[in-house]
Amino acid sequence: MKDNLKILITNDDGYMANGLRTLARIMDAFGEVTVVAPKFHQSAMSMAVSLGFKKLAAKELPELGPGSWSYLDATPASCVKFGLEYKYPSRNPDVVVTGINHGSNAATAANYSATLGAAEEGAINGIRAIGVSVSDFNADGDLTAVERYFPGIFRFLMDNWPEGYGHMYNVNFPKCPVDEIRGIRFARQGRAHWVREFQSWDKSRLGTYFVMEGHNCQVVDPPLEEGETAFMMIGDFIDDEPATADADHRLNLENWITITPNNLDRTDFEDLARLKSLAPDGLPLQ
Repeated sequence: MKDNLKILITNDDGYMANGLRTLARIMDAFGEVTVVAPKFHQSAMSMAVSLGFKKLAAKELPELGPGSWSYLDATPASCVKFGLEYKYPSRNPDVVVTGINHGSNAATAANYSATLGAAEEGAINGIRAIGVSVSDFNADGDLTAVERYFPGIFRFLMDNWPEGYGHMYNVNFPKCPVDEIRGIRFARQGRAHWVREFQSWDKSRLGTYFVMEGHNCQVVDPPLEEGETAFMMIGDFIDDEPATADADHRLNLENWITITPNNLDRTDFEDLARLKSLAPDGLPLQ
């Protein structure tokens, strides 16, 4: 890994999040940090982008650091796009690092994650990309383990980056004291789903399910039109493979740090080969 990297950072918890500040401090040791983060909390946006239906406010934040900071009132993937266009006009950064997300992005949560969606935006542009999360939704959660162990993980990944298209990494830290971390494991994405996701709207319950303070959340509560019923999307996590040892979310529960390799190419090559064996010339028109 070369010295003095150019590092673009964003998150989905908003520019005021402790995880973002912590990640910027960690990455400052590796080179020139540029932060472009959402103005407000943007969880579960995946790779959504902020198209032209909304005025997007941007602001430089010279009082923040380390590095150059700004916010954009847009999704995390849009923040990466903005950073590439306005912060790196002549060439791309060496790496996009996203997080530290307050909450797990292991198992199926990875499919919804805006932290990983922002990393994907980096990978789409041919840039190395890493998402970092900790299994603690508390805005003031303990990030000591990330501070201690992510620098070594980052060096290893950068020094051993694979050839080819679309590679990125999903790094998840367990919720436990740093001295209870058992080690670092390579893992596959676990399997899970959510049920009872739509519940009657009750703003007073938000603090029960989401740690609002410190995340700069923007609660949207417009008046209802006649005949409308209001819901809130929360949901209960269902583990689809509780006895599996090599899934990222199961390893996190056992106090392992996990590194899950991801790729932009969603092709199921095993099934592609199966389909071609069934019909080598494709299907006939009927």
